[in-house]
Amino acid sequence: MTTEILKTDTLVVGAGQAGVAMSEHLTALKIPHLVIERNRIAGHWRSRRWDSLVANGPAWHDRFPNMTFTDVSPDGFAPKESVADYFEAYADSFNAPIRTGIDVRKVTRNEGRPGFTIETSDGVIEALRVVAATGPFQKPVIPPVIPQDIGLTQIHSADYHNPQQLPSGGVLVVGAGSSGVQIAEELCRAGKKVWLSVGAHDRPPRSYRQRDFCWWLGVLGQWDATTTQPGKEHVTIAVSGANGGYTIDFRKLANEGVNLVGVTRGFQEGVVSFADDLVQNIANGDASYLGMLRAADEYIARNGLDLPAEPEAHCILPDPPCMTDPQLRLDLAAEGITSIIWATGYATDFSWLQVDAFDEQGKPCHQRGISTEPGIYFLGLPWLSRRGSTFIWGVWHDAKYIADQIAIQRQYMTYHPATES
Repeated sequence: MTTEILKTDTLVVGAGQAGVAMSEHLTALKIPHLVIERNRIAGHWRSRRWDSLVANGPAWHDRFPNMTFTDVSPDGFAPKESVADYFEAYADSFNAPIRTGIDVRKVTRNEGRPGFTIETSDGVIEALRVVAATGPFQKPVIPPVIPQDIGLTQIHSADYHNPQQLPSGGVLVVGAGSSGVQIAEELCRAGKKVWLSVGAHDRPPRSYRQRDFCWWLGVLGQWDATTTQPGKEHVTIAVSGANGGYTIDFRKLANEGVNLVGVTRGFQEGVVSFADDLVQNIANGDASYLGMLRAADEYIARNGLDLPAEPEAHCILPDPPCMTDPQLRLDLAAEGITSIIWATGYATDFSWLQVDAFDEQGKPCHQRGISTEPGIYFLGLPWLSRRGSTFIWGVWHDAKYIADQIAIQRQYMTYHPATES
């Protein structure tokens, strides 16, 4: 640990996609800054993702504007290692001032002088501004439904790597967003008996009429939506780039051997109980899917585009037995279940940021990433400025806005009144 106090204009905490984007824009504006990261650049793409993970958007879309992927075709889906390599190469392209292996322990506002004091594992840093670029995937969440001491392997999807790490026996996967579905399908293909607990979700088509759903969200203006619909704040998106990309179809999963159940509600004496909401959850997902198809058809007709019709995309398979007769209880021992994977998302952790920038629930108070605490900024959070804020391209544009605001504040601070004649 160094005893010398390091000083900089702006400190960026986190060197994932948000931190790299922030550094690029600060560099372009010639704003002195430092990026610190507890692991390595884009480290979570390597260590907190399963082995077969690929990006959920095609490479032409899920990237920064100034660099393409060199090892993935534009319409392909980049493997996680390629994504991590991409961000490392991107940071190298403009010599980003990133220091890795440094953990931030506490940030406090200075008294009687500008800026903040940042205590780290490598000493003290003083900065006029701090950008929290740690993103939304900070703290894996496992709901307190099933005790951890019941003798089963229980892990969060962040710690799942491949089927071989699990003991023999069946698996209950809780959560049916992109992660839960892909993990359940991978385990089923590996020969395991799998139950998938399906909650509320949106289910867009992977592609429709020769265009990826990322393209459709763009031309339909949905990426730039600034507010979410009531009740949709935390709804997961069931879409996949695995195996070349495909539309997730829960009925098809059931026909392939995955046992679908409703939301996991309780546990007693070795038996897991589920809500009787499976059919409704899947019906709501179908509605979002069909709604996007209709919007796409209307857009094509309105603009006279020559894109081939895809009537089969509107067909819904018959309900499988697990939907016509939903299973509401699951005896883990009787079914030979030895593992539970919780694909139940993440929570933010800003305990290190000890400033007046949060509401009573600990949620950041900001407008497009500009905090209510002057000098504190947030980047990479869901709906920071729009629907696309947590996506690679979206965080790049949000970072540009924040960097511009920092530049404006610097101009105010350097103002001196002209000498009166």
